[in-house]
Amino acid sequence: MSTDKTGAETTVVSEPGRFAIAVDGQTVGFAEYTDRDGRRTFPHTEVGTEFQGRGLATILVGEALNATREADLRIVPACSMVADYVDKHPEYADITDPI
Repeated sequence: MSTDKTGAETTVVSEPGRFAIAVDGQTVGFAEYTDRDGRRTFPHTEVGTEFQGRGLATILVGEALNATREADLRIVPACSMVADYVDKHPEYADITDPI
């Protein structure tokens, strides 16, 4: 569990085909993915408009990429949010493939 910029507790859970982030038990965003041939492609990430600017996408993507590493899969950042995160966090470069 993490806290966002407002101090609210967040939870990231893995669901079939996506990771979801909740604030106070309410799902407010998600990062979709598909797994194929040892690669996890992230085509879309979204956080509800009223929850933007709180660092939720950063928390969500970070947790999703950590889970991807733990699953021994490679990252394919098709979504700009995931691509930007990978650019800012070189610790994922060794497991990131181009689109």
